[in-house]
Amino acid sequence: MKLHPALKRWESVLALLLIAEILLFGAINPVFLQPSMLLYATSDFIHVGITALALTLVIITGGIDLSLGSVMGLSAITLGILWVGGVDIWVAAVAALGVGTLGGVFNAVAIHLSKVNPLVITLGTGFLFGGAALVLSGLAGATGYEGISNFDPAFVNLANLEVLGLPLPFALFLALTVGFMALLHRTRFGRYVYLIGQNPRAAAYAGTPVFRTLVVAYALTSLMAALSGLILASYFGSARSDFGTTALMPAITAVVLGGTSIYGGSGTILGTALAALLVGYLQTGLQLVGVSSHVSSALSGGLLVIVVALRSLSEMGRVWFQHRRVLRNVAAE
Repeated sequence: MKLHPALKRWESVLALLLIAEILLFGAINPVFLQPSMLLYATSDFIHVGITALALTLVIITGGIDLSLGSVMGLSAITLGILWVGGVDIWVAAVAALGVGTLGGVFNAVAIHLSKVNPLVITLGTGFLFGGAALVLSGLAGATGYEGISNFDPAFVNLANLEVLGLPLPFALFLALTVGFMALLHRTRFGRYVYLIGQNPRAAAYAGTPVFRTLVVAYALTSLMAALSGLILASYFGSARSDFGTTALMPAITAVVLGGTSIYGGSGTILGTALAALLVGYLQTGLQLVGVSSHVSSALSGGLLVIVVALRSLSEMGRVWFQHRRVLRNVAAE
């Protein structure tokens, strides 16, 4: 029996796994099946999904951004220190988003000029941005990992608003998913992203604006990380420099699990969005049945290792079968 073409797509598999996961945790604890539970539980992890959407662009180009967690904390602390300094909360929010975006531009420029692997550059800038967040929090009187609170109630209530019956952060995630799908799959910029990931040298020879494309990709990733930091600040009612410390691994896991190749050149936004929900509900479901957050985070890391290993083995198997087919054709001639 032949499978319907839609069932052969990895996104379809992810959707089925997501449904199975919800039903499994619902069988263990019926509370998990309540629509309100499923919707509002996203507020605990949707910031990871928002960041992962933009991170997909960077990984498709063959790069990586390990600084996004620090950008979350830096943007939140920037918001806090400006608020303490008497700046209007919405002006402070825009400035915090700008700081996050500049962090991504800095990453892209550093990678381009140094010709060093993005993993090394963004690991270093991650420490740089994280240290800057701690310094700024100290200037605001919040030493160590203490938060800056007492924000404008209008900002704090933002995370609790609803749009068409959906929590605002989740509605924003859905809107951004559609937006990034259009950007990656329907624009010239999206084609540039895929070309760079498949062969950056050939893309440059073909006239692709490699540097400009990478700047936009890294800037969007940092912008989404900054937005996630502000969402967390609104959700918790305070800004802390450690907001993004647990977000990096789930975000990378969501991108890779969503079907994006860690070697670049392939991937989809829809796959990342579904995988983000899959990983998020996995952690929520495990905690709901009594598993500690440390164990659930470890399982997310293990899931990343398994997915990468399986995809590498699958690629090796594909190359081996192609090689065998060529040898058989040559022998037949």
